[in-house]
Amino acid sequence: MSEFKGIPIAQEPRPAGIGEPRRARSGEKYTTPQGYTAIKDGIKSQATATAAALRKPPWLRAPMASGAEFAAVKAIVREHRLSTVCEEAKCPNIGECWNAGTATIMLMGAVCTRACRFCAVDTGNPRGWLDPEEPENVARSVELMGLKYVVLTSVNRDDLPDGGAAHYAAAIRAIKRRNPGTAVEALTPDFEGVLEDVRTVVDSGLDVFAQNVETVRRLTHPVRDPRAGYAQTIGVLAHAKQHLPAVLTKTSLMLGLGETEQEIRDTMADLRAAAVDILTLGQYLRPTPNHLNVERFVTPDEFDRYREWALSMGFLECVSGPLVRSSYRAEQALARNNAGLDNSRLPAAAAGAR
Repeated sequence: MSEFKGIPIAQEPRPAGIGEPRRARSGEKYTTPQGYTAIKDGIKSQATATAAALRKPPWLRAPMASGAEFAAVKAIVREHRLSTVCEEAKCPNIGECWNAGTATIMLMGAVCTRACRFCAVDTGNPRGWLDPEEPENVARSVELMGLKYVVLTSVNRDDLPDGGAAHYAAAIRAIKRRNPGTAVEALTPDFEGVLEDVRTVVDSGLDVFAQNVETVRRLTHPVRDPRAGYAQTIGVLAHAKQHLPAVLTKTSLMLGLGETEQEIRDTMADLRAAAVDILTLGQYLRPTPNHLNVERFVTPDEFDRYREWALSMGFLECVSGPLVRSSYRAEQALARNNAGLDNSRLPAAAAGAR
């Protein structure tokens, strides 16, 4: 089933019981219930993998994932056999978001056709598998949970002729039919740069179109799958805005992968040239030893400074902080207050702490 609110997704084997297979470890191959092979956490185990070299500073301590609302959302996810990007991508904000009764719905399964070196979503080839009931299941779940703002995201599905664009559009239309007052943000794949597929999603009635550039131009291919591209993502965002100017466009940049401050500025300028409206900035955190190392921890003060750069360049908002992710407090992105974040209240530590 899909990732949240009643959507079918391809799930990895559950914890082993009597007569059940052992659950795959990070970096291992496993067979999905649909019969295709995937790699747990997206990147194969490597003999050269090393423990994280940098020690996390105190401002990266996320609240423990617990509480009544967290338990309620978790129960819904388990009851409907769903998968959330909150879990699949090992998001540090899962406790805060689930306690607020929100989660990001991941369409088209939990197995991605790409293998980006920052991402912990499983990798494989679903060979065209889709659940035709997913759009209505998603819409019904949004209705049952009373959501006023929902983020739809997905794995990349390069195995589908349109990259899943029609499936996205069907889910958005279904949500709007059942929940006309709910705002929908679609955080989509790049559809391999096929602009017709971008238009399919933009024309579906969504409110925010998002596609993540992830990192600066120089680091794109050490960080992202070779089929992704810096110019390709910016071209997708630019086309979405040109095609339907009333739709807000949004992207996200991870920091701490080795980028320079000038490269951050240059990326912001490229995004503004494409008329991107909203930018999020967050700290890259290594999900497993098989993924890319963290090169530095960006301080809370630096995140505040980068936000001011973005606002001075004309972004409507820049949500910026160590634990920010692209969908974090998405419904507050236009509040003009850094989505309620106050980085000055995070535990202080010397810049460049190791």
